[in-house]
Amino acid sequence: MTRSLDVCLTPALIPLYNVEDYIVVVIDIFRATSSICYGIENGAEAIIPVSEVEECAAYREKGSGYLLAAERNGEVVSGFDFGNSPFSYTAEKVAGKRVVLTTTNGTHALHLSRKARKIVIGSFLNTTSLCTWLRAQQGNILLVCAGWQNNFNLEDTLFAGAVIEQLKNDGFILDDPAIAANDLFQIGKNDIGQYLSKTSHGERLRKLGIEKDIEFCLQVDLTTAIPVLDGERLVKLV
Repeated sequence: MTRSLDVCLTPALIPLYNVEDYIVVVIDIFRATSSICYGIENGAEAIIPVSEVEECAAYREKGSGYLLAAERNGEVVSGFDFGNSPFSYTAEKVAGKRVVLTTTNGTHALHLSRKARKIVIGSFLNTTSLCTWLRAQQGNILLVCAGWQNNFNLEDTLFAGAVIEQLKNDGFILDDPAIAANDLFQIGKNDIGQYLSKTSHGERLRKLGIEKDIEFCLQVDLTTAIPVLDGERLVKLV
């Protein structure tokens, strides 16, 4: 059976795909999916993605069992426990905890993909374990790039290209965005940090003084956990 390996370059394009026909990988390298992978690796019981800040705040009424994380435009929303910096998702902070998370781009992309056969989370941190798992699945795969405010971005597309690099010789049919993403990866793969230093979102984060977050998110295979959406919660795939 031939399988499709497709790339959706921005959440605005998700309506063009029959997502129910796909396993979807949500990608938001700077920083939501990187932090989710790190948090699940570090023992978070669950990460609950919500679209709006108000939805996140509503969990205050549900008791003290939740950490509330909200980010907009790269900054922690005032009044919340933390945002989406990976350094907030250490074992000391999240092990055994439930984190409710809303971000500018990543949780938006995830929300729009909810009709998929299955949704998993990808980042450079879990590249190899993710690709090994994807290779063993049946059916089509859609890599959904969260982009920036519904627009294209380099870092998510480059990571999609890194996934395609590992899977392209396994009999998948690639669509044009997948071919383009892999071509982009060929350009940047020898020094991903240098190549992505030109990105607009990277520049936004640098202006906020969080270059260390960028460096952290570009580490390859720091984790092995694959977060998977189970109902309303992201948990560790077993």
